[in-house]
Amino acid sequence: MAMKNVEGPTWRAAPPDSESNARRFLGMQLSSFDVDACARHILTAPSRDGATLFVTPNIQHIAIARKDPEFASLLAAAELVVCDGFPVYRYARWRGHDVPARVTGREVIERMMAYPDLLARHRLFFVIDGAQTQAAIECWIADALPGVAAEFVIPPFGFEEDASYCAGLAAQIARFETSLLFLCVGAPRSELFAHRHRALLPPCHALCVGQAFQIALGLTTRPPGLIVSLNLEWAWRIVLAPKRMLRRYGPSAVGFLAAILDDLRGRDRFGRVIQS
Repeated sequence: MAMKNVEGPTWRAAPPDSESNARRFLGMQLSSFDVDACARHILTAPSRDGATLFVTPNIQHIAIARKDPEFASLLAAAELVVCDGFPVYRYARWRGHDVPARVTGREVIERMMAYPDLLARHRLFFVIDGAQTQAAIECWIADALPGVAAEFVIPPFGFEEDASYCAGLAAQIARFETSLLFLCVGAPRSELFAHRHRALLPPCHALCVGQAFQIALGLTTRPPGLIVSLNLEWAWRIVLAPKRMLRRYGPSAVGFLAAILDDLRGRDRFGRVIQS
């Protein structure tokens, strides 16, 4: 079933609004949308050719893509790509790409929440990390979007590697006639599921937004305004969960720096010419 049109302005999925953005950045086609344009596009633009993928790369995404050709290919194929991580954004600007600002998954979700009339016209499917997140989202829907069609799945750990389970999940999403698919189980699981099973998904926008709902709904402590203004959210996360975050950020930082070096010399780690 094709996703129904909703009223309001529409935009193309990943428009090269300038000559700089017509070039690829680390293999990806960056969007020139700011937060509001991104949110309104997702809410109003129909997905006519199956699921369209929204990703928010940070240094972890870049580090994974450098080593994993499949992950690199899904980032390259994503229709809507914005710079979530501050280092990714700054490097894109330094390389001459006309990206207006950082656009985080949390900001996009919060801006979408500010348009309840548009959200209420969709069928919402959530793939989430646990019962606490589901309960919080259900409370928000009951308060802000009463009567909206919504469904939830909490997949088992490692589900993205279980082809049979994923095919069943994709079929469930299709049967629900989903128009907005929120994948909230973190990178790279969300992205890999959407990419591998895109052909089985209905026409919808598939949003890989990690912990965006947990932060927006107060389940995860929000960083203070000063921390956000200084782009130090990564340090805040380390304070909250030092062991887990250091295990993530250490290898990610090394991988991101290596990707920059690859980009500057014009070849990837396998010696292939990088397209830009």
